[in-house]
Amino acid sequence: MISQFFVLSQRGDNIVFRDYRGEVQKGSAEIFFRKVKFWKGDEGEEAPPVFNVDGVNYFHVKVAGLLFVATTRVNVSPSLVLELLQRIARVIKDYLGVLNEDSLRKNFVLVYELLDEVLDFGYPQTTSTEVLKSCVFNEPIVVDAGRLPPLGPAAMFMQGTKRMPGTAVTKSVVANEPGGRKREEIFVDIIEKLSVTFSSSGYILTSEIDGTIQMKSYLTGNPEIRLALNEDLTIGRGGGSIYDYASSAGGGIVILDDCNFHESVHLDSFDLDRTLTLVPPDGEFPVMNYRTTQEFKPPFRVNAFIEEAGAFKAEITLKVRADFASSVTANTILIAMPLPAYTTRVSFELEPGAVENTTDFKDTNKRLEWGLKKIVGGSEHTLRAKLTFSQEFHANITREAGPVSMTFTIPMYNASRLQVRYLQVAKMSKTYNPYRWVRYVTQANSYVARL
Repeated sequence: MISQFFVLSQRGDNIVFRDYRGEVQKGSAEIFFRKVKFWKGDEGEEAPPVFNVDGVNYFHVKVAGLLFVATTRVNVSPSLVLELLQRIARVIKDYLGVLNEDSLRKNFVLVYELLDEVLDFGYPQTTSTEVLKSCVFNEPIVVDAGRLPPLGPAAMFMQGTKRMPGTAVTKSVVANEPGGRKREEIFVDIIEKLSVTFSSSGYILTSEIDGTIQMKSYLTGNPEIRLALNEDLTIGRGGGSIYDYASSAGGGIVILDDCNFHESVHLDSFDLDRTLTLVPPDGEFPVMNYRTTQEFKPPFRVNAFIEEAGAFKAEITLKVRADFASSVTANTILIAMPLPAYTTRVSFELEPGAVENTTDFKDTNKRLEWGLKKIVGGSEHTLRAKLTFSQEFHANITREAGPVSMTFTIPMYNASRLQVRYLQVAKMSKTYNPYRWVRYVTQANSYVARL
């Protein structure tokens, strides 16, 4: 299977290293990092997740700013190894609570103990947090997440300087609260990733939602959980059997093309009242994955206009409008647009009163970038850019620029309208009343507007 596993920091420091088979040279981590950092691709693109150097296959994923890497000389399934790396990262995060360089260094003994149980001679054994609890005996050293910069999934639930209460992304599944008491709580996160393509006139050409209902439980005694979704939820053609995953048609308000469930979920009453019953395992896991290509209202409208301003000049106008309620705020927005290869200089003009905006022209890959820290629902923002070229353009300039792409995160927003009606925990006593948190977040997977 795999020969080596290691974790590198953003600077290339080797934080964790394990050689399982002795088939690959010891300097592989340095070779990998040098190749990734100075990757030569088209338009300055990053290194692919899988590549080969001198007969060694390198697989890597980036999680919370860290590089999780595996090497091997044999021909193995790339998707299998990449999934294994993602699961190893998730298991380590479950046990440490916070996944970053500091937590790995402080808990290296626990991390190596986990790796010894997950991989045996390079072959995966188990990546189940629940199964590993019976084999792992080291206690995690808790890292104070409040002083750390937001990375990865933790950032999506940040609102200004306030953090969502009792956030699950910074707690270990095995560590107790101060004083030895364990806080009884359960988290359900509905995370949706949007793929939308707009035409040059602003019409929607393609739209799709990939969603996940993610759960993380800190409940003792493994009580039964009942998770109720929209009663008018329709799956597949004709109205709702979980075994019919054909293309959607019908009158349900929320229509999913298809979905799948975690092995712990019981579907006995799902067809009747759209309720999922399960006994949650330890750690974070996906209760349900779903996909829909039905029409939905995109959270943002993006328009781009480019016009000639002389033989060696052009002007671009970018407009973005937030089509959601004013009570909702989008975070970490980045709008990017490739420019003609002969662009030499770009000057920017922001609208009056614009704050916390950043603009940049990446000369290496001829790319315009516009960053906004936040956008309040119902607002509209405009950027104007003046381009200077090194040569006179002869063809239609719109063929050499664009399309416009956008990334964003919108906490407490749900594009598909899939909702959790209630989250019920089986009572273990009359006074048993655990904390229950249901959170929503929408992100951009591929959000593109053509010129």
